[in-house]
Amino acid sequence: MELKGIHHLSAITAKADKNFDFYTKILGLRLVKKTVNQDDTSVYHLFYGDEKGNPGTELTFFEIPMAGRNHDGVNSISETSLRVANDQALVYWKKRFEDFNVDHEDISKQTGRSALSFKDFEGQRLTLVSDENNDGVKGGTPWEKSPVPQEYGIRGLGPIKLTVRDAQKTINVLTEIMGFREKGRYPSSVKGQPDILVFETGEGGTGAEIHLEERNDLPQERLGRGGVHHVAFRVDNEEELREWITKIQAVGFHNSGYVDRFYFRSLYFREPNGILFELATDGPGFDTDEDINHLGETLALPPFFESQREQIEAKLKPLNTRR
Repeated sequence: MELKGIHHLSAITAKADKNFDFYTKILGLRLVKKTVNQDDTSVYHLFYGDEKGNPGTELTFFEIPMAGRNHDGVNSISETSLRVANDQALVYWKKRFEDFNVDHEDISKQTGRSALSFKDFEGQRLTLVSDENNDGVKGGTPWEKSPVPQEYGIRGLGPIKLTVRDAQKTINVLTEIMGFREKGRYPSSVKGQPDILVFETGEGGTGAEIHLEERNDLPQERLGRGGVHHVAFRVDNEEELREWITKIQAVGFHNSGYVDRFYFRSLYFREPNGILFELATDGPGFDTDEDINHLGETLALPPFFESQREQIEAKLKPLNTRR
């Protein structure tokens, strides 16, 4: 029962059409699934990833059209990293961000890796990190039909930063329950705040890290557009997921129990600082119900929603994702 790394991360957008344009046309990700939020089928759930949305490459968005802006604070998923092949790719991306007027910072160093922080049109906090020295979990394969040259393309999710009021509570969950190990630390960019701790799981490396920041100078985050809803971790298969369910229930965490998302199977629970964690299986995958060459082009619904297709489509604003 070893978690293999980051599986996916789900965030909030208020504008599905602009979100699609930014993440496919500027960031060059592939839309691998256009579906609905299974807990509220009146809104879209968009999945972006590598050539076929391999586990560890999926960045997803719930569209909540009336969502207010995110108010950053503690007990949150405060930064999402995306992996690129090497340091030279960051030079390409800095120029690309300048060309597309994307809000970005300079290339810097973070835990020995080159990094480039930027924000999307809703203020989503993102960082590109170089895999030049990565010797852990392998990245995905950028889509060959992306507008970004394949050698510079995004290869998946990198380290995810959590910002909390009480780090020890989250440390206990990561290390004593979820099997993460402490890898190191680096100074906070905010004067007077504790070092940021680095934890890893599985093979380690860029695709298997959590960076934990403790802050005593921030309010509680209020989630909105530009914020992150939850982070999911990779479980090898369904049998192992059921063992995790038993383990999480045994320690007394309020949890969802087994959830069938069709493209993967899941368990949800909140760690003591209130951040929503998901454990998700690597399969079956996004080509289960669509041809690999046409992923994301039409509205995909799991079989248990197919009988409601007409009613569901009537509530959704049309979103043209054909290429």
